[in-house]
Amino acid sequence: MESTSVAKVRHCPLVLGALGVVYGDIGTSPLYTVKQCFDALGGATSVTIYGVLSLITWALIVIVTIKYVGVIMRADNRGEGGILALTALALRVAKPGTSLHWTILAAGLLGASLFYGDGVITPAISVLSAVEGLKVVTPAFAPYVIPLTIAILLGLFAVQRTGTARIGGYFGPAMAIWFLVIGLLGAIQIVRHPDILFALNPWYGLSLLWDNPMRGFVLLGAVVLAVTGAEALYADMGHFGKEPIRRAWLYFVFPALLLNYFGQGALLLHDTAALENPFFHLVPAWGIYPMIALAALATVIASQAVITGAFSMTRQAVLLGYIPRVVIRHTSEQEIGQIYVPKVNMMLLLAVIAVVLGFRNADNLGTAYGIAVTGTMSLTTILAFIYMVGSAGWNRWRAMALFGAFLIVDLTFFAANALKIEEGGWFPLAIAAGIFALMITWLKGREALLTARWRDALPLDMFLQTLSPERPKRVPGTAIFLVANDQVVPSALLHNIKHNKVLHERVVLMKIEIQDIPRVPEEQRIVIQHLDHNFHSIAVAYGFMDEPNVPRALAQLRLMQFRFNLLETSFFVGREKLVLRKLGGLWTWRKRLFIIMHRTMMSATEYFRIPTNRVVELGGQTEI
Repeated sequence: MESTSVAKVRHCPLVLGALGVVYGDIGTSPLYTVKQCFDALGGATSVTIYGVLSLITWALIVIVTIKYVGVIMRADNRGEGGILALTALALRVAKPGTSLHWTILAAGLLGASLFYGDGVITPAISVLSAVEGLKVVTPAFAPYVIPLTIAILLGLFAVQRTGTARIGGYFGPAMAIWFLVIGLLGAIQIVRHPDILFALNPWYGLSLLWDNPMRGFVLLGAVVLAVTGAEALYADMGHFGKEPIRRAWLYFVFPALLLNYFGQGALLLHDTAALENPFFHLVPAWGIYPMIALAALATVIASQAVITGAFSMTRQAVLLGYIPRVVIRHTSEQEIGQIYVPKVNMMLLLAVIAVVLGFRNADNLGTAYGIAVTGTMSLTTILAFIYMVGSAGWNRWRAMALFGAFLIVDLTFFAANALKIEEGGWFPLAIAAGIFALMITWLKGREALLTARWRDALPLDMFLQTLSPERPKRVPGTAIFLVANDQVVPSALLHNIKHNKVLHERVVLMKIEIQDIPRVPEEQRIVIQHLDHNFHSIAVAYGFMDEPNVPRALAQLRLMQFRFNLLETSFFVGREKLVLRKLGGLWTWRKRLFIIMHRTMMSATEYFRIPTNRVVELGGQTEI
C-alpha cells in the first residue's frame, strides 16, 4: 500500500504536466465541436441533441479511452510513442528493400505528413474559436476577430525562438484551471436539466444514424472534432510515461469534457437560441470576458503543443534520414526536448495565417479539420496491428478482430470527412501530399546518390593492401573522415592524396548510424575496429531521439583509451556537386527536386557540431 501511495505522489507532477502538453488540443474541442455538429444537421431538436451527445460520448470512449489509452499505448518503442516511433517498430517485421518494407515505410511517412497538415489547422481553428467568443458579447466586435487572432498567432510563433522551458511550467496549472472551469459550467446546466444524462445511452446515437444514414454520415465528420488530439496521447508518451497520461485522462480530462458537452446539450435542450455559440452561452454574462481570456490561453497552449510536436517530429525525421538536415537549436540546457526549428516555425506560421485569412471563421475551418486527423488515426491502427502481431506476439485472430473494429471506426470517420474535401478538406491534404512527396524524393534520391557514390568506389581492404611505409608520405596528426560506408575509401581521402600527396599518420573513418530505437545507451554507443597501417574504423550509434555530437563522441573515445588531440586533428568532409544523369534512375523532376534539397540542407559540420576551424572540405561531382 505504501509503495502505491508513493507512486501516486511521484506521478502527480507528471499528470499536471500532461494536462498542459498532451491534452491542450482535445481539451479545447468543446469550443467548436457541438456547434459544428448541429450546423451539419441544419438545426437542433431534442432527438438530435440526444443523438449528437451520445455519438460524442461513445467516440471519446471507443477511440480515446479504449483504443489509444487502453491499446495503442502498449506499442511503445522503449517508452517512446508517435507515428515515426511506431513505424520503426513495424519495420522490424519486414526485410529492408522488400515491397512490404517500402509499404510500411510509406504508410508511416504518410501518417507523419498528415500530422503536419493537422498542425496547420489546429492553431488556426483553436485560437479563432476562442476569439470569436467576443461576438457573443456584441456583434460590434466581429471586425476585430481576425486581426486579434493573427496578432495572437504572430506572438505565439515569435516566442518559439526563446524556448518554452520557462512558460511550459505554467501550462499544466493553466489547463487544470481550464478543465475545472469547463466541467463546472457544464455541471451547472446538468443539475438544472438532468434529463440530458439519458444521452449516455448509445441507442440515441445509433438511432440518429439509422433514421437518416446520409445525414448521420455527414454528422460523423463533425463528431470526430471531439477526438482531435487523441494522437497526442500516444506521441507524447515518452515525455510523461503511460501511467500519468492515463490517469490524467481517466480521472480529470475525460470527466471534464463529458460534463461540458452534456452541459451544452442541456442548455440547447431548453434554449435552442444558444446554438449561435453553445460553449460561451454556458458562461454567465459577468464571466464572458474572463472566459474568453482563459479560452485564448488554453488555445495558445493547445497550439504550442502542436508546434512543439512538429519540431520533435522534424528532428526524428532528420535523424532517420527521411528529410534533409535542417537547423535545430536547443533552447534549454537542462531539457533535451526543448528545441526550435526556424524553417518549420516560419513555414507553419505562414500556412496558419493563410488558413485564417482564407477560411475567415471557425465554422468554415471546421470543414477543413478532421480529415488529416482521421487519416493518421487509420494509419496508426494499421501499423500497430503489424507490430503487435509481427513482433509483440499477439494472437493473430484476436488482434484482427480488435484492430479490425478500430479500423472500421477510423475509416468511417475518414470517409465522413472526405465529403468535406471540396469545402476545405483539400487544404491539409495538399500540405500532407507536398510533405510526403518531399520525404519520398529525399529517400529515393539518397538511395540513388549512395548507389552512385559506391558504384565505382575503391574497396577499403584493397586500398590498404596498396599502402607502403614510403607511399604516400605520412604526416603527423589525425585525419577523421565522416563516411556513410566504412567498407569503401571515402572520396575526400582520395582527393586529399591526389591534391596534397600526403596521408595523415592516423586515419579514422567515422560512421554515424541512426538506430530504430529512441536512445542508445552510452556503453553501446561506440564500436572501434583497428585496421592495418594505423587506419581505424569507428561506428557511432544514436537513437532517433538522441543528439548527434562528434566532439562528445571523441571525448568518450578518450575514456576507451583511444585519445584525440583536437589541435592535431583535422576533419575531412566531402562537399559534392550533384548533376543530372540523362539515363536511368529517378524521374527527371524528382532528380531536380532532390538536387535542390541537397544544396539547401544544413552542412554536416554544423549539424554534428564539429569545430569549424578543424574542418577541411574537399569537393567533387556526382551524377544521379
